[in-house]
Amino acid sequence: MSTSSHEVVKLDLSAGSVQTVLVDGEAHVVFRPAVEAIGLDYSTQLRKLRDRSWANRRDIPTVAEDGKTRLMAAVDVRTFLMWLATVNETKVADEVRDTLVAYQRETATAVNAYWTEGGAINPRATEDQLDSLISRAKQQAEVLSILSGIVSPEWLETKGRLVASRALGEEPDIDPQDVPLYVPDFLKALGLKRKDIESVQSWFGRFAVEICKELGIDPPQERQSDLPNGSVRTTKAWTERHRPVFELTWARKYAAKYPTQLGLDGAA
Repeated sequence: MSTSSHEVVKLDLSAGSVQTVLVDGEAHVVFRPAVEAIGLDYSTQLRKLRDRSWANRRDIPTVAEDGKTRLMAAVDVRTFLMWLATVNETKVADEVRDTLVAYQRETATAVNAYWTEGGAINPRATEDQLDSLISRAKQQAEVLSILSGIVSPEWLETKGRLVASRALGEEPDIDPQDVPLYVPDFLKALGLKRKDIESVQSWFGRFAVEICKELGIDPPQERQSDLPNGSVRTTKAWTERHRPVFELTWARKYAAKYPTQLGLDGAA
């Protein structure tokens, strides 16, 4: 690893912010400020992270906001999301709970948009990156236009707003609860490997629909989804408001089979 300092970039979320840094071409989250922003003890959480086989941590020299260079622990986005999954939402203070939820829901999207798409809009973005961003937005808009009348109009509108916001480098003007929630992404955040995701996801949505009916919740309408193997199929248009249904589905149907994915033990 290079010993030169790394520039820290703060990305604002709907509640709070996350400090990110590029390490060997891969986006990382500076760990300490994120931990302290949700009221947890940094030393305790760093010690827990050291005990996790899935954790990928780097100690890097970074330029802090005061202009001084310090050695800071940084974790890749996947490690950060998996650590977040071990944080018990009920054990953090009320005043920081919104920040925790924003971390869990928005970090991957914000970091990906800034560092890999030239979006949001990254001042490092080259002209080619911006052209690519515009071209991709046009292609996605065309696909959404074709799907009009086929998939859920609510899902279609939300996706359209997300496509437009990425292209313009703006925050999407949508209810956070309406953000699309995909089964593969949910399972990946739990630490499942690709082969396990492909095995689980075929029945996961069906079990989730059963739980919706049990709870008196209307299942979502349909949308087109890309599968990890490259194929496309029609699936339910799940959104963040259905996350509790996903969590219940996982707990009932799969947690016992995959008991070592995260080692959920609370974080407070």
